[in-house]
Amino acid sequence: MPITADSDLRNCLAQTRLIAMPGASDNPERPSYGVFRYLRAAGYEVIPVNPGRVGRDLDGVPFVARLSDIERPIDMVDVFRASDALPSLVEEILALKTHPRFLWTQLGVVHPQAIATAEAAGLQVIVDRCTKIEHRRLGL
Repeated sequence: MPITADSDLRNCLAQTRLIAMPGASDNPERPSYGVFRYLRAAGYEVIPVNPGRVGRDLDGVPFVARLSDIERPIDMVDVFRASDALPSLVEEILALKTHPRFLWTQLGVVHPQAIATAEAAGLQVIVDRCTKIEHRRLGL
């Protein structure tokens, strides 16, 4: 079952230090841009993941093409991709040497089969919620 209780959301956000953000954009009009900047200002290390943006940076942080390009263990994958991209993203997560503890899908990003696969592999999953909204709402 995806995480829904406030205490579990708080725990997730408290245990997270390094966030990988697939679908991050350097376009200020995109929601991921504002969430990226908010999370960094809140003290998280956030790495933007977007193969179409490699060679560029977001607030001084270079884009990487894929999760495997991040050489340290990831605590959370915060997904700003379309729902139909979630199965391949979960495959990419499960191929990592060290799995992240949390998979967080943003508002509207729902794929029941991919979520079930991630949970079966031991990931704690938060679905269809915004990290920025929840962080603010919980007063963190």
